[in-house]
Amino acid sequence: MLSPTALPFEVRTDVPLRGFTSLKAGGPADWLGIARTVDDLAAAASWAQSEAVATTYLGWGSNILPADAGVGGLVLINGARTIQVSSSGDVTADAGAGYQELFLKTAQAGLNGLEFAVGIPGTIGGALVSNAGAYRSCISEFLTELEVVFEGKRQWVEPAFMEFGYRDSILRRPNPPSVAILQVRMKMPKGKPKEIYDEGREYQRQRISKQPPPASAGSFFKNVNDAVLAQTLDDLPGPLKVKGIVPAGYLIQRAGLMGTRIGGAMLSRRHANFVLNVGGATATEIRTLTDHAKAVVHQTFGVSMEEEVLFLGRWENWDGLA
Repeated sequence: MLSPTALPFEVRTDVPLRGFTSLKAGGPADWLGIARTVDDLAAAASWAQSEAVATTYLGWGSNILPADAGVGGLVLINGARTIQVSSSGDVTADAGAGYQELFLKTAQAGLNGLEFAVGIPGTIGGALVSNAGAYRSCISEFLTELEVVFEGKRQWVEPAFMEFGYRDSILRRPNPPSVAILQVRMKMPKGKPKEIYDEGREYQRQRISKQPPPASAGSFFKNVNDAVLAQTLDDLPGPLKVKGIVPAGYLIQRAGLMGTRIGGAMLSRRHANFVLNVGGATATEIRTLTDHAKAVVHQTFGVSMEEEVLFLGRWENWDGLA
């Protein structure tokens, strides 16, 4: 049995996770602790892995949906947020630091490459799990090394350890290994400050104009790579046709689903790929709505959308629309 005295910080039981997620939904964690330093997180992760305690590592909870039935084992919140940037382009950052804060720190040092991170609400660690990005860029492009706890050992590893793909890594796969991401090292190219800030402001403007304000997890589904489908869509922008990329929001909108609501969960009328908690939505309502969207899109276009959002916890008995 998990003992709170085994960890270097307070651990609480049966803590509702809705307050730790951007969707404001989800059941309780069996045990929850907040690590404020990298050393505390490393010690807790090493102990948990050595004792085979099921552990879920969270940052700001911006890309997850915990089950209403809760999350078993230990949930560790990473509150370590130090970022160090040199003008030469070398960056070392705690995985619990904000993704947008990383952009601001690098921009202040005259380094470019992370302008797309403006407005992405999450931590560096969370961004690495899903290889987060936008506008044809992603965080893994600049990564040189990661510090992790794996198999109970604290160690630095190469980026290949993460097996990055489009909005994907080894930590998103079925039955992923237990890995705590502690810190990252990156190498950023130098740029012109005015161009960096101008590009960042433009991305921010686009997000403000497109993204709705209620609680959400950002883009819920990944874009679909299907060159054949892309060629059949007359109003799909030319550059996307060339690349064979069909935005999930485009498919949801074309399927006539914008504004569809189940309980407190709704598909946004402003950005079809945003699932909103517009009033006390349960995790079950949110997942039921997204399953409905997947089913209608598949029926309409013959393609299967894949979630960017990760489902955590006790979903074993989930039977979808059945």
